[in-house]
Amino acid sequence: MALHFIANTAARSTSGQTLPVIDPANGETFDTLARGNATDIDAAVTAARHCLDTTWARFTAAERGRLLMKLSAKVAEHADELTALEQRDCGKPVKQARADALALVRYFEFYAGAGDKLHGETIPYLDGYSVLTWREPHGVTGHVIPWNYPMQIFGRSVGGALAAGNVCVVKPSEDACLSLLRVAALAAEVGFPAGAINIVTGYGHEVGDALARHPGIDHISFTGSPRVGTLIQQAAAERHCPVTLELGGKGPQILFDDADVDAALPFIVNAIVQNSGQTCSAGSRLLVQRGIYESALQRVGEAFTALRAGPPAMDLDLGPLIRQSQQDRVRGFLDQARADGIATVAQGRVADEAAASGFYAAPTLLRDVPVDHRLAQEEVFGPVLSGMAFDDEDDAVQLANATPFGLVAGVWTRDGARQFRMARRVRAGQVFVNNYGAGGGVELPFGGVKSSGHGREKGFEALYGFTTLKTVAFRHG
Repeated sequence: MALHFIANTAARSTSGQTLPVIDPANGETFDTLARGNATDIDAAVTAARHCLDTTWARFTAAERGRLLMKLSAKVAEHADELTALEQRDCGKPVKQARADALALVRYFEFYAGAGDKLHGETIPYLDGYSVLTWREPHGVTGHVIPWNYPMQIFGRSVGGALAAGNVCVVKPSEDACLSLLRVAALAAEVGFPAGAINIVTGYGHEVGDALARHPGIDHISFTGSPRVGTLIQQAAAERHCPVTLELGGKGPQILFDDADVDAALPFIVNAIVQNSGQTCSAGSRLLVQRGIYESALQRVGEAFTALRAGPPAMDLDLGPLIRQSQQDRVRGFLDQARADGIATVAQGRVADEAAASGFYAAPTLLRDVPVDHRLAQEEVFGPVLSGMAFDDEDDAVQLANATPFGLVAGVWTRDGARQFRMARRVRAGQVFVNNYGAGGGVELPFGGVKSSGHGREKGFEALYGFTTLKTVAFRHG
């Protein structure tokens, strides 16, 4: 049984209740989790506050950095173990689970070196005055981590918060807790004081709600759906608690007729099938200039036909979806497409070795999706790519921006001036020109506009969000 991790100790839920841990590859229960509640959150916040007041606040930025570097090395030592946990818990192919473990290593490494570079300023002011600014931690930060990339999002969120001097209370998704509980135990092994990292498992409406409403939480970082993000923000607003929100996307891949299609093709395919399409930054809309629309769809379709989904151990192109409800959601989108006469260009297949009870979805390429159709407006969160044609640059911008989201976009063109124009005009937190995703980009600030949220994680910019700015004015005559 997997227990909470509070003050460097495994702890049962005060209710004594548990949750099943289900293998997405076959739908079978293989472990249980502690089902937390508001009392467990209160215990975690109390432990975090005690740590901050008695221990963590005395650590210098350099000392925090050394601990994070030790944790980075420890995670690297246990990469195989964490990969195996992520495989079974989330259904990820081996290569994806390992990439996530190694990304966690890099996040801790990056923030280990960044925390003591977080400087204030001196501001010229009136004669006889000296004015300084200091960056100070919020205090106890709350982190709601989703199930699609638990290790990566833990690294970018908790790693940045710790580097900035905060202590953390983490609520992982009930669908993906095991790797994070193990990382927290590794943190204790390398010397993080009791209460610096606390994890309470359970349902969002119980544990997540209690975390968002707790008066002892000074900042909240949430990655998830816009609907839940709104609830988190409303709960936090009752006590004016700042919130960083990353709420999903409907990323356009914009392919102009002068693009290097050979170079673009693997990025376009990978951006929608990675993690079975369960990625906020997925390139889920393929916008192609009309002159090459048919040829481009044919080539992407050929690539889709070769794709296979299967059990994580087979290490194929994609594994199962996280749970039954997610599989039902993807099927619902495809059923709606068929009912509305939207044509399928190509579809991959599920390997024969995959259990019929697993939560698999074959990658699917659709064409001529209307701009106002839910496939073009809503996040499917599965391996479904919607093809759309555009005429010129203005048309491409209109289509790209015609969703409630604005997280990530890709632009494919050899025209240098057009590259800059499109990067300016597309509304997104990240725009990639002749690439997509930049290999994960630990160093690159990440976040969205519109319904994709606000605030930034990843990179040095995240440290500003995990601190508050204090101005100090000295009058010395």
